Amino acid sequence: MFPIGDDNTARRSLPVVTYGLIALNVIFFFIELSGGEAFIQRWAFIPQRFGVDPAGTVPTIFTAMFMHAGWLHLGGNMLYLWIFGDNVEDEFGPVKFLIFYLVCGIAATFAQYYVSPHSRIPNVGASGAIAGTLGAYLLMFPQARVRVLLYNQIVAMPAILVLGFWIVLQIVTGAGALFATAQSEEVGGVAYMAHVGGFAAGVLLTLLFRNSGPRQYR
Repeated sequence: MFPIGDDNTARRSLPVVTYGLIALNVIFFFIELSGGEAFIQRWAFIPQRFGVDPAGTVPTIFTAMFMHAGWLHLGGNMLYLWIFGDNVEDEFGPVKFLIFYLVCGIAATFAQYYVSPHSRIPNVGASGAIAGTLGAYLLMFPQARVRVLLYNQIVAMPAILVLGFWIVLQIVTGAGALFATAQSEEVGGVAYMAHVGGFAAGVLLTLLFRNSGPRQYR
């Protein structure tokens, strides 16, 4: 199931923060491409380096949220942010949504750091912050219709099914990744624990940030 859109009929405002975050991620990716490996090593979050010098590497917790491993990584993340971020921003308001997004990204970073604190592999991507956004969307809009590409057709499904499947997949796959990490902390690939950590932070923060109960969609 690959999400391609959702129901925006209940949205009340222009999602300026969501669009701004998408633009900033794209701009930062072009800077990353021009800067090459030196830029990645300087601004990505590297767990082992953070453990040695936490104060000196704090900025990378934030800069890494706007870096990506490639076009597919960037495109997938920005698609999810475009589909789900606007509705969450509409519910929280722009200021609270920006704070929410950044806090979820921080939580995701430390969830991954907890399971691989000695890794020297650069951690990059907005996935953790976006996972938090998915958690908020699931909690506030469980019955919203999400259009997904299912095999060769487009089907509208409730968010609780689409995003519920997504987080279960992250947890199951993350368990396998934990086993691999136990064997060697130098295993690259998808940081599934960052997804799980970001999602959990999003659910918890939504209980504090939300303005109302779940919306009704027909």
